[in-house]
Amino acid sequence: MRSQTDNLGGLNHLITLDGLSREMITAILDRAQTYRRVPGQPAYEGRELAAVTVANLFFEPSTRTRASFDLAARRLGAHVLNLDLHSSSRVKGETMLDTIYTLEAMNTDVFVIRDSEPGMPEFLIDHVAPHVSVISAGEAHLSHPTQGLLDVLTIRTHKGRFAGLKVAMVGDIRHSRVARSTARALATLGATDLRIVAPTMLLPSEREFEGAQRFTRIEDGIAGADVVMMLRIQKERMAEAASLDEAAYFQEFGLTPERLLLASPSALVMHPGPMNRGVEISSEVADGSHSVIREQVNNGVAVRMAVLASIAATLTRHRRPL
Repeated sequence: MRSQTDNLGGLNHLITLDGLSREMITAILDRAQTYRRVPGQPAYEGRELAAVTVANLFFEPSTRTRASFDLAARRLGAHVLNLDLHSSSRVKGETMLDTIYTLEAMNTDVFVIRDSEPGMPEFLIDHVAPHVSVISAGEAHLSHPTQGLLDVLTIRTHKGRFAGLKVAMVGDIRHSRVARSTARALATLGATDLRIVAPTMLLPSEREFEGAQRFTRIEDGIAGADVVMMLRIQKERMAEAASLDEAAYFQEFGLTPERLLLASPSALVMHPGPMNRGVEISSEVADGSHSVIREQVNNGVAVRMAVLASIAATLTRHRRPL
């Protein structure tokens, strides 16, 4: 795979957080902090992506990620093209690579890609032109790097540190690209107490999440936790989805106000969305005082702006002169 950074250490692609240094991740978070605006404030307007064309190619459903990449690019002055499976020639049998080559020929500089096929982002960065960048907006069950970054930005904003934090991820860990990317970001930034909590059938293989404690009872996993991240059951990736009893799952693993009392009194409640209320989380908790779920959404725009701006700075070094 072609490196995600150029020979000067600039960010050229982002398809995984694996291999990114603490310094690189911290620099992205610091940049995102400058773009953050709370709801009600005027949105940031800049020109960091002036004359840059960004194509958002979403071949899986998305609300938060797609909308925030679109807003992020536009707020930095980019030209933005949005395509999904139904509006692209992939429905006619065109390969992803031919789609990319077609849009490259139209002077597209950055491809933001969500696809259900494992390895697709890596395949593309090995085939795009040297002056073109690829950002993963979610790869199968494997990774979701910008979600991992926005999660740790949210945690850093409230906790100011990662060392010593107790972080519990609860739910469908086995099929969650969010869990994998957020766990990687946390480990890189110095968090050492990660708990993964799920029914046995939804725990990942023993080779994954090295160093994390494993729990099959939510009460044990969230005890004393500083952060409780609830995860959606990925029915679209499960053969067993039809037989899943949602009421029984909520009874055993749903985050309720009573269970939240087991966590730290200042615990953050997080969820990457979309939420299934009454399945993995109760409305009382999702909308309660511990919840930072809407803040995660807000931070998603800032983080994606930071990633795009970082890549645009690298792109300027690779562009051909007129």
